[in-house]
Amino acid sequence: MERPLKLKFDWTVITPILALVVLVATALVHNTALMALAAIALAFAVFAAVHHAEVVAHRVGEPFGTLVLAIAVTVIEVALIVSVMLSGGPEKAGLPRDTVFAAIMICSNAIMGLCLLIGGMRHHVQDFQLQGASAALAILCAMSVLTLVLPNFTSTVPGPGLSTSQLVFVGVISLVLYVVFVFVQTIRHRDYFLQAVPDVVKLTATEDDVPHAPPPTNAAAWTALGLLVLSLLSVVGLAKLLSPAVEAGVAAAGAPEAVVGVVIAALVLLPEGLAALRAARLNRLQTSLNLALGSALASIGLTIPTVAIVSILIGQPISLGLAPKEITMLAVTLLVSVITLGTGRSTVLQGVVHLVIFAAFLFLTVVP
Repeated sequence: MERPLKLKFDWTVITPILALVVLVATALVHNTALMALAAIALAFAVFAAVHHAEVVAHRVGEPFGTLVLAIAVTVIEVALIVSVMLSGGPEKAGLPRDTVFAAIMICSNAIMGLCLLIGGMRHHVQDFQLQGASAALAILCAMSVLTLVLPNFTSTVPGPGLSTSQLVFVGVISLVLYVVFVFVQTIRHRDYFLQAVPDVVKLTATEDDVPHAPPPTNAAAWTALGLLVLSLLSVVGLAKLLSPAVEAGVAAAGAPEAVVGVVIAALVLLPEGLAALRAARLNRLQTSLNLALGSALASIGLTIPTVAIVSILIGQPISLGLAPKEITMLAVTLLVSVITLGTGRSTVLQGVVHLVIFAAFLFLTVVP
């Protein structure tokens, strides 16, 4: 009988501790070498945080697993956004908008596109739960339009800003929609978000096709939870220290300020993207979609309320409305996503379409 998976004492255990040490050292002594080391520690801390979230997620099972990953990644994203907002002042009014929009584009086009492409190349045609994908897309359409498009057309405060009452309203409805989605995903209609495995596959599965490895022990899961907290603490602190350097690097390269939001979103979503790609390769496209769409929803549903609270408390206005070019990219993304996930089956064709949209997003961000 195979023993349950246990947490190993490897880099994922050492990294959170070393990251905190680097954080303290960099805070006390500012020099180029320590800043470079802090950047490396931040990257490893992000990977470690998502790894430990995955261990916890594997213990609680699906779809709770993808939910834990999405929330962990979003906590990192919010920490980075708030740290840059506090250090940058009013000049960073558009950072939350740029980061959330970049997260939507990365999740809906880059991650989902790569999963559809790689899964289609390996398995030709992949199936997923149409009800779950449709529910996620419905919430994503409503949340993204209400938070990123509607502010351009309000009249109380000239767009793309919102008045205090409007900002509170947008934050509340974002959180409500996300909480309702989580309730549907984990309780009311949990079966809509589970990967269906035919009996013939179960009888003939190879090692790579096994849907799930044995879950970790309770002790390993609790240990991973503690290390997850340490990882997130180190990410928050290191992000605050490195945020001026990121902005300076983007400015030195002559790139638009929106690139800062793309860098932040890409940094925190990279580990989860790798997890989604692995699931697609193992013919678990439902898990990949749960990760991609769940992260996009968490990015809006948790980030917007948080930055709204910070904005009101410190009296720093934020700009949420997208420019016409970004609204067009968002509309194309949502429309293609509805078509792509409207049949319950996917091929490499849909993956290529989403990747082309993401390539256009990246190019037009650098060359507006």
